[in-house]
Amino acid sequence: MSYAGFSEQQIERLKSVAGELPFVSFLGIELESAEPGSAVMSLAVRNELKRDNGVVHGGAIATLIDTCTAFAIIPLLEEGEHSVTVDLTISYLRPLTTGTARASAKILREGRRIIVLSAEVLDHEGKLAATALSTYLRVKNR
Repeated sequence: MSYAGFSEQQIERLKSVAGELPFVSFLGIELESAEPGSAVMSLAVRNELKRDNGVVHGGAIATLIDTCTAFAIIPLLEEGEHSVTVDLTISYLRPLTTGTARASAKILREGRRIIVLSAEVLDHEGKLAATALSTYLRVKNR
């Protein structure tokens, strides 16, 4: 796994958050790499994630995207901050049926409170399966 450009504190924060997400672990989503403002995550296609017609459920793909975009943000948050998704728009372009799907996310604009990201999901052949635009709100912990 690659953590290019991060301090030890940022790496520990990524690892800590990754270990605290039971739903993400349940789905089998894995962090492959992260750099300041971007992340890559993967999801192995398996029968438990498929709908009755043999394609991966859109909710599993949405979770892969939402998790990947969050991991692009997490290391950039200040101590005592977290982020929440306020919008996620996905275009599903190709069904996922086998192999491993890979999501990549990158920050398009980071403001004081609002962070906008784009994401792409590629199938096991490297073909574009979904695109997304996501907006997060930076929030102070209480």
